Amino acid sequence: MPLNRDIQQILALARRENASDIHIVAGLPPMFRINGEIILSNRPALAREDTASLCFGLLNDEQKKVFQENWQLCCSIFDPQLGRFRVSIYYHAGNPEMAIRPVMDHVKTREELRLPPEIEDLTRLPSGLLLLTGPTGSGKTTTMNYMIDLINSERRCKIIAIEDPVEYVHTQKKAVIVQQELYTDVKSFGSALIHVLRQNPDVICVGEMRDLETTETALTAAETGHLVIATCHTPNTTQTVERIVSIFPQEKQPQVFSQLASSLQAIIAHRLIPSVNKKQRVLATELLLMNHAARKHIREHEMHMLVSVIQTGKRQGMHLMDDSLVQLYQAGEITYDTAICSSSDPKNLRDRIHKDAAPKDQ
Repeated sequence: MPLNRDIQQILALARRENASDIHIVAGLPPMFRINGEIILSNRPALAREDTASLCFGLLNDEQKKVFQENWQLCCSIFDPQLGRFRVSIYYHAGNPEMAIRPVMDHVKTREELRLPPEIEDLTRLPSGLLLLTGPTGSGKTTTMNYMIDLINSERRCKIIAIEDPVEYVHTQKKAVIVQQELYTDVKSFGSALIHVLRQNPDVICVGEMRDLETTETALTAAETGHLVIATCHTPNTTQTVERIVSIFPQEKQPQVFSQLASSLQAIIAHRLIPSVNKKQRVLATELLLMNHAARKHIREHEMHMLVSVIQTGKRQGMHLMDDSLVQLYQAGEITYDTAICSSSDPKNLRDRIHKDAAPKDQ
């Protein structure tokens, strides 16, 4: 469906300004998030009917129906000159508005993305569950697309990705890739996953484990010989396991702990941190690689012990988010204040930084 001239101009300006997000809000001109800050464009302010027209002009009949039923919708749009964009439409004071994210036109390298090297070996696993976690806009989908591309480059297999929405369209290299978009190709993550298991996949990518049906099916797939890569909106490894288990009724939770203990392979937490010059954001990560100790603690519901597993697993590449923050600060990529404010334990991080900076005894 061709885009109208007004939205094309807004998207073109966003690309030109290298904006990470576009906000369409009634009463204000189109706004761009540039280097983490919201900037007003010099275009005229949008009336309520303008935002409604722009929003509905991007949707097909099925998407309009879903939006009117659910009052919110994610989808993707594509323009031959401007590329692909992810769109999130919502109601504000009874009127449609939206946030739009320009998405990548190529897959960056692991070094460009600043991902830990261990991620390469994780994509080569034949089965199990890999969880990518972090708040919205922290790079989870970008990491997932990097992993899909790496598998596509190395393995003759079938990859099925269920996304909300599709952000980057992969071309076939060695793998067969099927990308399905929510509300365009499938009606829900859960129902799509059940059908995916009948399509002979080797790798299954799930845009988000957001409900019981999706989570239950993803765990089963990971246990039955598939490599499952999924995202969660949780800040760290401990809370990720707790969040997944809490989705299930209490009587099922012991079984879920057992399933996670046997099928989980790794959790990679993401957080984008403002750089020193405020002109970009850099990735901080936390990495848990499952070993005997981690499986034992999950099986015995000892989530707090996963921190010690990471601390004692540094030789294997495991690290806490604070380890990543210290490294970025010492490399001069983020400020001291940014490191402290981004930490879940500011006092401990402050002590670590001061200890490292103290002169050593001769």
